[in-house]
Amino acid sequence: MRQSRYLRSPRLPQLPCSRFLFRLSAGLGALSVTAVCAVSVPAPARAASPSPAPSSASSSAGDGTGSTSLPPIPLSLGDDAPCTAASNRTAGAATRAQRSLSLPNAWQLSRGGGITVAVVDTGVSDKAPALSGRVTAVGDAAADCVGHGTFVAGLVAAAQTSGTDVHGVAPGARVLAVRGTDERGTPSAERVADGIRAAVDNGAQVITVSAALTTGEAELTAAVRYATEHQVLVVAAAAPDIRPRSGAAAAQYWPASAPGALSVVGVTADGSVLASAASVTGADLAAPGGPVVGIGPRGSGHYIAAGSSAAAALAAGAAALVRAYHPDLTAAETAERLTGSAAPTGGAPRLDPYAAVSMVPPGPAPHAAAPSAAPLHLPEVSTAPQNRALLAAGAMALLMLVVAAALAVIPRGRARGWRPPN
Repeated sequence: MRQSRYLRSPRLPQLPCSRFLFRLSAGLGALSVTAVCAVSVPAPARAASPSPAPSSASSSAGDGTGSTSLPPIPLSLGDDAPCTAASNRTAGAATRAQRSLSLPNAWQLSRGGGITVAVVDTGVSDKAPALSGRVTAVGDAAADCVGHGTFVAGLVAAAQTSGTDVHGVAPGARVLAVRGTDERGTPSAERVADGIRAAVDNGAQVITVSAALTTGEAELTAAVRYATEHQVLVVAAAAPDIRPRSGAAAAQYWPASAPGALSVVGVTADGSVLASAASVTGADLAAPGGPVVGIGPRGSGHYIAAGSSAAAALAAGAAALVRAYHPDLTAAETAERLTGSAAPTGGAPRLDPYAAVSMVPPGPAPHAAAPSAAPLHLPEVSTAPQNRALLAAGAMALLMLVVAAALAVIPRGRARGWRPPN
């Protein structure tokens, strides 16, 4: 397992984060996807491409989403289909997969205030109550006939409303609505690339892209590069929400595979990769992708969906929390914090918003010991004066010996008349 590069700051409360989430996921391994969903979802006839959702599950499974069934949010609409109607069903709480993110812990530090997250999708309705007053649109993107873009925006930033505990990851963030599809929900590389550039030019700090395309590598890579050059983080779905009906599924999709993009794959509560993303390898991050509960484009009711686009939205919300709390981080540093603090798994590491906000990188390596100071060099001193002093002292001592000897010998010599001794 990959070791996290981040350490817990001693000034922060010691709340559960990566290790807690990892054990939680492991503990849910015996549950099926349908047991996690806890809803019964009839597919509406008008949706040309509904978001994938479990076919049935009992609301008494303990997931806490309420006793009603929720309609799936569509990905696109047929040419003659009416716009997605308001849901008359309300969930009491989000799914267990969403609750596993432990967002109240992260909100002690950040709610994403001051950050704008662009949603490149079918548009984002500025009439959604949970996003009231926080949606700005590029062009006509405030009108969302399909509803998928509003659903994604709610996963990012929906505020909790009365009677439900459903909310987004960063309820203090603003949303920039950018169209990456036509009005019926069909995306194209050109629309998505233009949407990324428009998001950058209109002040977004984080961009979430729902589309996962097999074409447009060059133009989508250039668009992501434009974003990263402006320190805007692009968070993209690693795979489409529905498996291709014909042909083999691709191993990589765009713009998620572009250098600089944060590629996010959807997983269930037990950590299993969604079937729609089974062919994808090398995703940077995993996040809850199925099923998830969220808002719609009209009314205060809720919808359900599953897919990597939902996982990317949750990761984009976490990026908003991080960028609000650590405003000096670059786009690349924000992505590294999200992946480096995530819970290790057998595949892509699993998103942990609290850890991403609260963990701090270890300090720089201790500096090498400074080289010892240069030895002190004293100027050479001439020994000539010292030698002269020694000679003078020796001469004086010799003279004193001679004088002493004379004082002893002369009196005796006089007394004998200078005769030699017998």
